Amino acid sequence: MAELATIARPYAEALFKSDVASGGGAAAWIDQVAAIAANEQVLQFAENPKVDARQVFDLFGGLVNGELPAPARNFLQLLIANGRVGVLPTIAEQFRALSNARAGSADATVHSAFPIEGEALAELSTTLEKRFARKLNLSVVLEPGLIGGVRVVVGDEVLDTSVKARLQQMKIALTA
Repeated sequence: MAELATIARPYAEALFKSDVASGGGAAAWIDQVAAIAANEQVLQFAENPKVDARQVFDLFGGLVNGELPAPARNFLQLLIANGRVGVLPTIAEQFRALSNARAGSADATVHSAFPIEGEALAELSTTLEKRFARKLNLSVVLEPGLIGGVRVVVGDEVLDTSVKARLQQMKIALTA
């Protein structure tokens, strides 16, 4: 994985600098293009030596919702020409990290046994922002195995207040 990160870094930094200079907009399309590139069938097609760069670009154009702006088309054509389609998900991840660092925020994944919406999500967001001392971009993932409570992942920090974690702690305490 370190190799992908090393390859992706210059692309992510160049995209970020270009995006800042042009007033933004890359965040609207980079995740969508990265999700397409993460598809195993798309990746196999893109890496097929019998397929030319135009065919790969046309495939992306057909799978994207709406039309890609000119900077997105140029960036995608560059990656396809350099054989770096498989690195797109890592580029998007690093781009988000750079954007978050500039904005003083972070992406947070909330794993919950039950759906969290509306007012409850806003309240949780406020509490977590105080706990992690920064603005958080929350996404909720349902994970019924937690039984109750939440498990929050912000970068390399984890806050686990789930029933499953508490039961595991009790098990360890009882068997020690």
